[in-house]
Amino acid sequence: MPKHIRGVTLIMLTGLTAFTGAGPSFGAGFAPSAGVASSQRPGFLSASDLPPRPGSSWTSGKITAGTSTGVETDRCLGMALDGVSNSWHRDFRTDLDTSARQVGVQSSSASAAKSLYSRINQDIKSCAGRIERADPQTEATLRDYGRLDVEEGSHVYGLHTETSWGATDIRLLSVGRDGTRVTVVDWGQMGGFADAPVKAFKKTTVKAVDGLR
Repeated sequence: MPKHIRGVTLIMLTGLTAFTGAGPSFGAGFAPSAGVASSQRPGFLSASDLPPRPGSSWTSGKITAGTSTGVETDRCLGMALDGVSNSWHRDFRTDLDTSARQVGVQSSSASAAKSLYSRINQDIKSCAGRIERADPQTEATLRDYGRLDVEEGSHVYGLHTETSWGATDIRLLSVGRDGTRVTVVDWGQMGGFADAPVKAFKKTTVKAVDGLR
């Protein structure tokens, strides 16, 4: 059975997501981070790599330098990713309420990538407690969906939040590493754990990690 976490830290290992199709895809608006050759850029998922959304199709944005605007306020990812150099992100959206984002980081060494991967995992495992402390009207529950055996490892999590006035959202997060590269996949929509496409998201994560190089 998956473990429910409310305001406490998960002890189990966990991981994030990444995806790719037959090969990495790059948007027309790619903006490289300073000092990184094009051959060092991580591969990114395409829209078709995301879990299918009944009633709508996915649209991918441009691959853009940086970890994305607003990440600094994210209580699951902000502490580890805010201001990270040699990073890129890509946003995905549907016509409905579902959206996603992938972040890719080219670290300076394998040890630096391993450290970042571990930090992201720890931050995700403890973010439910930070959410509740910051907003007592929000209840946050984390589930650990386990490690995926791909490259140097990947881990998948689910996070459900519900406010005192009834707003409910489900989020799937994964983090993975291949050598000096780390990727995070972040998927979300309105709903609860029953609405989360965990099996499909794990496949997306495997694609993301496999496509980093």
